Amino acid sequence: MKTITTIGMLAAALAASPLAAQSSMTGMDHSQMQGMDHSKMMNDPSNPYAASEMDMHQKMMSAKQGDASEMWTRKMIEHHRGAVTMSRVALRDAKDADTKRMAQMTITKQEKDIAELQGWLKSHGKRAQ
Repeated sequence: MKTITTIGMLAAALAASPLAAQSSMTGMDHSQMQGMDHSKMMNDPSNPYAASEMDMHQKMMSAKQGDASEMWTRKMIEHHRGAVTMSRVALRDAKDADTKRMAQMTITKQEKDIAELQGWLKSHGKRAQ
């Protein structure tokens, strides 16, 4: 029962996220984006999260295995892994003690959620990732 509640809460959070807007972009012309130099975004010295953001996005977009349940689970695992990676950057670079505390809490929570999602995959006979 707890898994269903957590997964439902995660689904609601994902639906409210900017990533949900991508589904409404399906019919848009993305040809301009193909020519963009993504290395500029990754090497932006003002954004210490750029590399982890790009990595998370790429891994989420690549998670296409299985039916809607398996695919969602795999995408959420990558989403949570991205949150852990960004939180580690915050722990390393942030000056504010509250930010560091929240980042550590995020790591703890996201790692628990990743384990729960991996458990779902295993309990449904799927390969963990």
